Amino acid sequence: MSFEKITEEPGRYRHLEKMTIHEILTNINHEDNEVPAAVGKAIPQIEKLVSVISDKMLKGGRLFYVGAGTSGRLGILDASEIPPTYGMPYGLIIGIIAGGEEAIQKPVENAEDDKEQGWLDLQEYSVSEKDVVIGIAASGTTPYVIGALEESRKNKIITGCITCNPGSPISKQADYPIEVVVGPEFVTASTRMKSGTAQKLVLNMISTTVMIQIGRVEDNKMVNMQLTNSKLIDRGTKMLMEKAGIKDYQKAKELLLKYGSVKKAEESVK
Repeated sequence: MSFEKITEEPGRYRHLEKMTIHEILTNINHEDNEVPAAVGKAIPQIEKLVSVISDKMLKGGRLFYVGAGTSGRLGILDASEIPPTYGMPYGLIIGIIAGGEEAIQKPVENAEDDKEQGWLDLQEYSVSEKDVVIGIAASGTTPYVIGALEESRKNKIITGCITCNPGSPISKQADYPIEVVVGPEFVTASTRMKSGTAQKLVLNMISTTVMIQIGRVEDNKMVNMQLTNSKLIDRGTKMLMEKAGIKDYQKAKELLLKYGSVKKAEESVK
């Protein structure tokens, strides 16, 4: 199958500089509306990967996201939100970006073009067959990411990918490729837009579903969330009151702070 970079094709709208603010916003919104439907078509692919990740993590494995630029930042964002949201230890879901920490806020020249560095960065975490590595690249052609997946497979590590071009080189290095085809961008080739939105949605789906599968959610509640600010303490207190049948807010709050999570506090009163 021939490979075409749909993400690089000319945008459907011309002369953007001549549009009114209202027209620009309306047209961006029109384009964005196409993203959820594209993600929906990829659910069978996402399901297969989530099943594998859940199994690996229940057996003590980790999940790695590897990307460059916007894709790398989205992976780091998703990974960083798991410990406070679900009370997971840091280091079980890890985001790696080409160029390291500096690249989170500003571009690092040529970092994404180094095919060997992605695997070297993974090795710093002693990545092994117990883990899963997901490469994120809208274009599907980023050497840093492709190299990381290629070497992971050579070392019998399960790989997945999230890309927005079908039949891309990155998909060929993924045991479980996820291809979300959102079409050309509003601003030609600006893949931080629809492609980035699609990647964010897929990452949300992957990590949330995995957390549910491994028991970090009860009913629809984040019973293991970290109590890092007053808003979360208040939310946790009300959650505990509901789940444990405690009518006294102060008593519930004291139990919550003593045990550190809704789940542990609820278990203490059973």
